Amino acid sequence: MFFQIGSAIPSTRLELVQNASDETKVVLVVLMLLSLLSWSVMLAKWLAFRRAESSGRDFMSEFHKTGRLEAVASLAKRSRPSAHSRVMQRALQFLTETGMVKGQDGQPATLSASQVQALRLVLDSETTTERDRLGTYIPTLAMIGSVSPLLGLLGTVLGIIEAFLGVARGGSGNLAAIAPGVAEALIATAIALAVAIPAYFGYNIFAARLNRFDAELEGFGSEVIALMAREGRL
Repeated sequence: MFFQIGSAIPSTRLELVQNASDETKVVLVVLMLLSLLSWSVMLAKWLAFRRAESSGRDFMSEFHKTGRLEAVASLAKRSRPSAHSRVMQRALQFLTETGMVKGQDGQPATLSASQVQALRLVLDSETTTERDRLGTYIPTLAMIGSVSPLLGLLGTVLGIIEAFLGVARGGSGNLAAIAPGVAEALIATAIALAVAIPAYFGYNIFAARLNRFDAELEGFGSEVIALMAREGRL
């Protein structure tokens, strides 16, 4: 890492990376891999949220046009798979398993208070499942945002140590001898911040969207129970 006076001094960031020590290059490679992982996760989550929100809007649009539970059941079966349709299907499965779809006289059966509470728990459980499915890998962005600066600091510290060792070996302590090594070491921190900042932004954006989507599913569960109340099933 030590640059002799009079030797070629790096003038660009690329040259600083190329002249970096082996330890610093290892750190930079790890940071590049984390950057690729971060952007891959963000792209995948952007597509996943786009599909989930689009299918959810379509389902809710049809749901609000129907006035009967049987029509909603048919909608859940024929619509494209979505978190909302799976929540609805889980509610219908609960009603079927408890024998509450039809009464003995062929009329809609009513649910007791305990059964309504059980249905609410079933809807909450399915909502949590859908949230966990959509939120997969989002915590990875937070991990990358937290670890990257530490890796960059490690690369910088190792680079500075090597720079001062080079100065000690060369016996020259002027600024021209020290500056290239220090600049090279700081490249690791700069790249680490370039990796961490987008990851932090991505995590906060997708976490907010996930919370909003979770609230929409909870609201949908309440609408399902309200629909049953309007039909006299409660």
